Amino acid sequence: MQHPRPLSPHLQVYRWSLTMAMSILHRATGIALSVGSVLLVFWLAALAAGPDAFATAQAVVGSPIGLLLLFGWSVALFYHLCNGIRHLFWDIGMGFEKSQARRSGWLTLVGTGLLTILAWGLGLSGGL
Repeated sequence: MQHPRPLSPHLQVYRWSLTMAMSILHRATGIALSVGSVLLVFWLAALAAGPDAFATAQAVVGSPIGLLLLFGWSVALFYHLCNGIRHLFWDIGMGFEKSQARRSGWLTLVGTGLLTILAWGLGLSGGL
């Protein structure tokens, strides 16, 4: 008689943690950045195609849906950047303690929010 092999634990077994959610979100934002880059390429191609094509692209990007997509793309960009810096510290062996990982997770989220607000504030005010 064969012994039954143990099953791998599933998500229902684990208690969600900030680090687990941030790992999944890092992967999701990487996918979102890839998909969002298509919008950037569309805008750049329209810029190269001439004034009529660029006006159309500006209308699409400047629409409420376009601005929402652009906002989401910028949040994904800043989250991926901040979490990537966090991973660089992990790569050199720093921040593996539970309390440090939790603190760096919250710093990543705060940094994402601050960078997004700063970028949109500067962009909408015409700063720089």
